[in-house]
Amino acid sequence: MKKAILIVILLVFAAAGFFGLRFYNKYYGNNVEKDGYILIPHQADFKQIMDSISPYIKNKENFEAVALDKKLDKNFKAGRYHIAAGKGNTDLVNMIKAGNQTANSFRIGDFGDMYQMVGKVTKKTELDSLHFVNDLDGIAREKGFKNAEDLKKYFFIDTYNFYWTVSPREFFAKFEDQYNDFWTSERKAKEQQSGLTRDQIYALASIVYKESGGKKDEMKTIAGLYLNRYRKGMKLQSDPTVIYAINKQTNFKEPIKRVLYKHLSTPSPYNTYANAGIPPGPICVVDKNSVDAVLNAENNNYIFMCADPARFGYHKFTASAEEHAVNAKAYQDWLNSKNIK
Repeated sequence: MKKAILIVILLVFAAAGFFGLRFYNKYYGNNVEKDGYILIPHQADFKQIMDSISPYIKNKENFEAVALDKKLDKNFKAGRYHIAAGKGNTDLVNMIKAGNQTANSFRIGDFGDMYQMVGKVTKKTELDSLHFVNDLDGIAREKGFKNAEDLKKYFFIDTYNFYWTVSPREFFAKFEDQYNDFWTSERKAKEQQSGLTRDQIYALASIVYKESGGKKDEMKTIAGLYLNRYRKGMKLQSDPTVIYAINKQTNFKEPIKRVLYKHLSTPSPYNTYANAGIPPGPICVVDKNSVDAVLNAENNNYIFMCADPARFGYHKFTASAEEHAVNAKAYQDWLNSKNIK
C-alpha cells in the first residue's frame, strides 16, 4: 500500500514537473531566435502584430497563445520595438503592452529647406511627410509665422533620438526647448550688443556655416568679414546665397558645383550679389558654433575671402582688392585644372 502511494506521489510530481516545464517554456523560455526590429502602427490589428513578429520567433503557436491569454489583441501600444534573441513570449508581450519601444537616431543636417528635412525625418516615423509638414505649418501659424520654413531657426545640426511614433508637435517641442536653452542671458546680451535682429543673426550664421563648410576654426573670422561688409554698406556677395536662391527655384533638384557669372543675377531676396544687406532668413539649418561665431565675431579688417586651393576647405582673407584678385585668379585656375564646372 505504501509503495503504491509513493508511486502515485512520484507520478503526480512527475506530471507537475512535466506540465510546469511546458508552462515555463511557453511563457518564459527562449522563443526568439534572432535580433531585429518590428513596427506596430496605431491602427494595427492582432494579425499585423503576428505577421511582424513571426520572422523572429521559433514557435508561433506558443507566442500567439500567450499573447491572447494576456489580451495583447485588445491592449497594445504602437511603436518600434527591438526583438532581442533569447527573450521569451511573456517578455515580448509585456514590452508591446507597456509601449517600451526603442528610439531611433535622426541626423539633422544643414538642410536648406524645412521640407527637405521633413522628407528625411519621416522615413523614420510612422507619419508621412505631408502630415508632418501640415502640422508644422500649423505650429508656425500659431507662432505668427507664414509656414514651417519660418521655423528653421529653431533647429540645430546634430544627431537626436526620437521614437517612431513621435508626433510633429512632440518633434518640434524638443527643438524649441533646445532653442530656448541655447539663448541664455549671456547670449541675449551679445545679441543686443551686435545691433542685429535674431533673424539677421541666424541668416549670417547660415552663411558662415556654408562658407566654412562647418569647420569651427574659421567661423569667427568669416563672421567678422561679413559684419565688416554689412556695416560698410557693401553687398555680402556670398556664393552660398546664390546657390540657395537657385536651389529654391529648382526645389533643390539642380546641384550647383560652381557659381558662374550668369548665376549672380538670379532673382531672389536671398541672393546677396543682387541685394544689399542680410538675407531675410537663414539659407540652411545651422549649428550652435556658427551662431556663437556671429555673436563672438573676430575683430578684423577683412573684406575679401577666397577658397584656398592649397588648403582644401579653407580660405585666404584680405582687406586688399588687389590681393583678392590674385587669390581669386589662383582659385579659378585651380577649378579649371580640375575641370569643375
